[in-house]
Amino acid sequence: MLQTPIRFAIFGNQYQAHKSASLQKVLTVLDAAGAELTIDKEYADFLTGSQKIDIGNATVFEGNDFDADFVISMGGDGTFLMVANRVGSKQTPIIGVNMGRLGFLADISPNDIDREIKTILRGDYSIEERTVISVFADGKPLVEDNCALNDIAILKRDDASMITIEAEINGETLTTYEADGLIVSTTTGSTAYSLSVGGPILVPQTGILCLTPVAPHSLSIRPVVISDTSEITLSVESRSHQYLVAIDGRSVSCQEGTRLTVKKANHVVKVVKRNGQSYFKTLREKMMWGAKAKM
Repeated sequence: MLQTPIRFAIFGNQYQAHKSASLQKVLTVLDAAGAELTIDKEYADFLTGSQKIDIGNATVFEGNDFDADFVISMGGDGTFLMVANRVGSKQTPIIGVNMGRLGFLADISPNDIDREIKTILRGDYSIEERTVISVFADGKPLVEDNCALNDIAILKRDDASMITIEAEINGETLTTYEADGLIVSTTTGSTAYSLSVGGPILVPQTGILCLTPVAPHSLSIRPVVISDTSEITLSVESRSHQYLVAIDGRSVSCQEGTRLTVKKANHVVKVVKRNGQSYFKTLREKMMWGAKAKM
């Protein structure tokens, strides 16, 4: 039993019913250790309802009304991004249990839950601080949840032709993009949308961002890497007079003429990592570098 109970807040993906048994493992390990548990109401209703899982003495919270030493994300990287947004400026360290596919952020395998949670309870872990970026429209937050751990993307609407984006870095003109869009990616998000359209992989804690165009009209336009202390200003023109701003995938419609500013947020996301875990090892495994093709 723990002398001072460690408090855990648990969030999860309600669309992975066939993998809900992994949550039972987490509950069992934490309960045996004497930890205090609280579960997001929507996830708790899913577990106790359709899944018939007994959550024991765990309490339930709504919205972001929780107080914990650690947060556990049960799902894939998409769930982790949702959880990071919910945690926000609380900066509670997040443990990602991967019940999805790739799992760059949620990197604890369901098969290793028992061992990894016990390792964390022993204090055998480290915490990585990941940069978060925020977007403002004419000097004000574009939306209430205006922060992204992965990326902020400026995109044409589905039925529109390409858009024109004038980009400035710290007040100096960079270039004018004629493209389907532009992605401003953190190091964390460099292995997500940006990578799929030709952006580079950025190693965490390197203090950089990347501007990656989506289907640029000119072949000479390439991704640009800048310091994460830079302030990026974007002015967009579109034939439809509207365009989309996607904040970690949460899309908002924006009117032409709005001046957007993207910059580093005032808080970070803290990610719990096992001691000895290597980012490059994770890359090799997730990207299957060096894997031999089956004959």
